[in-house]
Amino acid sequence: MDTSDTRRAVETARAAAAALGLEVDDAVVIHNSDRIAMRLLPCDVLVRVAPSAHRADFAFEVEVARRLAEVDGPVAELDPRVEPRVHLRDDFALSFWTYYEPVGSEIAPADYADALMRHHAALRKVDLAAPHVTERIAGALSEVSDREQTPELSGLDRELLSTTLRSVSAAISGGEAGEQLLHGEPHPGNLLNTRRGPLFVDLATCCTGPIEFDLAHAPEDVDEHCPEADHDLIHQCRAVMWALFSTWRWRRDDQFPDRHHWRAEGLNRVRAALDRRGPDRA
Repeated sequence: MDTSDTRRAVETARAAAAALGLEVDDAVVIHNSDRIAMRLLPCDVLVRVAPSAHRADFAFEVEVARRLAEVDGPVAELDPRVEPRVHLRDDFALSFWTYYEPVGSEIAPADYADALMRHHAALRKVDLAAPHVTERIAGALSEVSDREQTPELSGLDRELLSTTLRSVSAAISGGEAGEQLLHGEPHPGNLLNTRRGPLFVDLATCCTGPIEFDLAHAPEDVDEHCPEADHDLIHQCRAVMWALFSTWRWRRDDQFPDRHHWRAEGLNRVRAALDRRGPDRA
């Protein structure tokens, strides 16, 4: 969000928290893109705030979090002092979460794999309708094909993304017995190292598909701790994962931090992932 919208979001979060009986003297913005995450003190709650157009995404995320908490999934939980729902105020949608103080350094690959496998086990206990990952790919293809939505994407790069999304989608199409609910984007930025152990956040991306799609978001050295996974499929999913990421960065209204850097870097990661697949799979 730009500076004025950020200021409004912070003021709205403070007012909403106070109206819910939480003590607020300070607000610290932790993340700012198309939505904001901030820590309110001294009540020590994490608030996610976005324009009210994101209400449905927030409601889905709250429901996923609520259900996973019931089956003891390794996820960040909603704040128990606040009703578990999306709150609307001043054209913003808000959700209130437990704040977890980060501890230690990077999560070891074996611990990362263990957390992801426990997360998948919890998701298998949840009866929740979620889109298939190929629906996300179809949405990205639509944006790549629409020059009004991605006006600055060059012809060659547009063809690279389109070809990658179309070719890899076939490898992860629906209907296979091994598919299940997934996190959707369990990359390192969405796995917190806390005193409770690793906890996943940002649950609005929950979808259905092969577990290899989730593994493609994890650091590559996590793969070796998941011998039961199809490692060739992981490489294919990694290519489409970076193609999805790159497509979002080329949106006309994308607000991802340092998006110009990530536009170029995302395309480079697509090419690198395709090289890993080898010429026989291009």
